[in-house]
Amino acid sequence: MKIALVVEDSLTDREYMTRSLKEAGFNVISTSSVEEAKGKLNPDPPNIIFLDVILPGQSGFEFCRELKGNPATKKIPVVICSTKGTEVDKTWGTMLGADDYLAKPVDINLLKQTLRRLA
Repeated sequence: MKIALVVEDSLTDREYMTRSLKEAGFNVISTSSVEEAKGKLNPDPPNIIFLDVILPGQSGFEFCRELKGNPATKKIPVVICSTKGTEVDKTWGTMLGADDYLAKPVDINLLKQTLRRLA
């Protein structure tokens, strides 16, 4: 079964994403910080990562850049999910390596399309 890692500090958003991904057939690992997420990358890396932008400690943008710059994780699709949904934010996410950018609240149909395309 495919694994999705959700990095989201909002409990409501984390539970929504977890439920939606489970309904789509994924095992879900959820964390509330980048630091915690880093510990979930091994030994079995996820098939896809959903990443908030505004997180405690390190931002999702910084973590995305780090993931895409690391040979061990650069091929894992990263989807940024954020309330910061302007075109500038989306462009910035793409420049840092994000494979997609979904504005919150995440539309379940867009989420499913993203999963079909990336995972």
